[in-house]
Amino acid sequence: MIRAYFNAETAIAPARAWMHSILGIIGPDLRGGDTETAPDSANSNWIAALCLVVAVALLLVAAGQGAGRRGNDVAPLLFWSGTLLVVVPTSLRIAWPSVARGERLFLLVLLAVALFFHKTMYSPTGFAHHDEYLHWIAAEDLTTARRLFLSNPLLPIASAYPALEIVTTAITNLTGLPLFATATLLLAVLKGTLITALFLFYERITGSARIAAIACLTYMGCSTFVVFESIFSYESIAFVLCILILAVEAASKDLVGRSRLSALVLIALLVASLAVAHHLTAAFVAFYLGMLAALEASRRDVSLRVQARIAMGATAVLAVVIPLLWVLAHGNPFTGYIGPVVETGFKALLAKITGTSTPQSEHVSPPSQPVLVRLTTLLAILLISVGLATGFFRSLAMTAPANLRSGWRPIQAILKRRWRDSRVVLLTLLACGFPISVAFRLTVNGWQIGNRMGTFVFIGVGLVVAVGIIHFWQGRAARGWRRIVPPAAISVIVMGGVTAGSLEPIRGPYKVASDAQSIERMGIETSLWAKEWLGPGNRFTSDRVNRLLLASYGRQDVRTKINPAIYAARVFRRDKLGPDDFYALARSDLDFLLADLRLTTAPPVLGFYFEPWEPQQGTQLSADELLKFNDVKGVTRTFDNGYLIIYDLRGLHGEP
Repeated sequence: MIRAYFNAETAIAPARAWMHSILGIIGPDLRGGDTETAPDSANSNWIAALCLVVAVALLLVAAGQGAGRRGNDVAPLLFWSGTLLVVVPTSLRIAWPSVARGERLFLLVLLAVALFFHKTMYSPTGFAHHDEYLHWIAAEDLTTARRLFLSNPLLPIASAYPALEIVTTAITNLTGLPLFATATLLLAVLKGTLITALFLFYERITGSARIAAIACLTYMGCSTFVVFESIFSYESIAFVLCILILAVEAASKDLVGRSRLSALVLIALLVASLAVAHHLTAAFVAFYLGMLAALEASRRDVSLRVQARIAMGATAVLAVVIPLLWVLAHGNPFTGYIGPVVETGFKALLAKITGTSTPQSEHVSPPSQPVLVRLTTLLAILLISVGLATGFFRSLAMTAPANLRSGWRPIQAILKRRWRDSRVVLLTLLACGFPISVAFRLTVNGWQIGNRMGTFVFIGVGLVVAVGIIHFWQGRAARGWRRIVPPAAISVIVMGGVTAGSLEPIRGPYKVASDAQSIERMGIETSLWAKEWLGPGNRFTSDRVNRLLLASYGRQDVRTKINPAIYAARVFRRDKLGPDDFYALARSDLDFLLADLRLTTAPPVLGFYFEPWEPQQGTQLSADELLKFNDVKGVTRTFDNGYLIIYDLRGLHGEP
């Protein structure tokens, strides 16, 4: 009996030791915290050297983009060499121990703006991305009509959120600059403002400039940071307003009296600005401040003043009520716009988890990236996961009562609703959304959900990973590998944000139905011809890319439907025009139809030619389908350059 007992103990001992090791890695031990002694002044030599390195790196990126346009094989080498030079040296210096606060902040702004111009090199003389054209059209409409809330058939919901267009056109009117130049300068300023506000927000809630800097670097590893948040779109200005709201709210947490009231007024103004900027970002701010108020109301802290709870509650009410009033005032089709995206995304994710049949769109293969690029993205995800595992409980422990810092007592205190700062608790819990966002990105239909989630989830991810690095991987004294490896890991995370930000970061020759890669001179010239010879304002329909060009360069009234019930893709996707389609065209108010024969040369890169919900996902168009209009009585060709054909449909309506 005794022998059996000792045998059992011997067998259990290794497992117990292994469990203690795991708990020691993920546990809440803060290991002395941020104890570095940073210099008072910035090192000007490092700043000057890194500015020069970044300038040379951007030249390499520009050379790589130019080589890509010409189809040279050297393009990837130039582009990725420049990208590494932009990211790695600056990231290493920012994350290095014993760097002055001012130097960290300056280099963060330098890196953020450098990554913005890194994105701009893709198309330095004009807009390139799909959403940019949608807002360019809205800005041009505002400039010419001098009226707000004009309908935008390509993005109906955008007309209710004109903040970006208002700011851009105001600057254009004041300076006389072209719209693209104004947009580029505005976005560069917004990028610097974003990273500064994010740094101040993290610094305020953690009390550490070092944690704040590493958290900002981790946030740059988000897949939306380099491209999606840097394009001319309402998300770009809205997210800056979001971070400003979070920063002002955190800075005002200890204020009382008139000072707190002034901060509340400022938050109300920022929330009102956000309400007319973007729906999803306004919803996130309402969620964040609402949850923050709930956590403040639930935590047990005798030192927490009643006035502070009331102020927090008032802030949450403002964040919910102001955007809601805006939605009610303008009849915003928010649910109709976002509902189908969420539904199809969840269905695709559930199908992948359960192994059931998936929609046809899930079988579309996106453009493949080089192996090293994919490995960088995967390594960045792995490093973020390790950072979350080692930082989650430590992040919670940071805000536990100061007298409860040993063992798992800080977590026990948190579970008993005893913490010092609800912001840290909320952001730590928000970081749990990271694996969910990654799971959505593994599906075609759920990719958009995961991408949008990442923008907000990474606010929490940045904090947790930074705490894990400071309090576990580096600890009290960062020496040897502890001094070098964590900054290197952060550099990989930032590089992962670049590699995950775009499937085709290098501009190349024309590709079929590939959004930015499909925008080239022939399509632009055709749209300019339509504007000059047909006049602006004609009712047009075409494929997804040519609609953008006709609406922006051609200033035409483009339509996605030929009538309220039938999408234009239906009349393109037939070898012959059936009686129902002919009747629909004849009864429509369309003036012209543009057919692009280049669509018949390859399957669509993104899986669709016209709309993401096409029933024939990935199926290549045939020449017969596009040329069938030659045989339709009442339809004439008014333009034909061998690839692009403009059909005049007015004869179908009895018009000249």
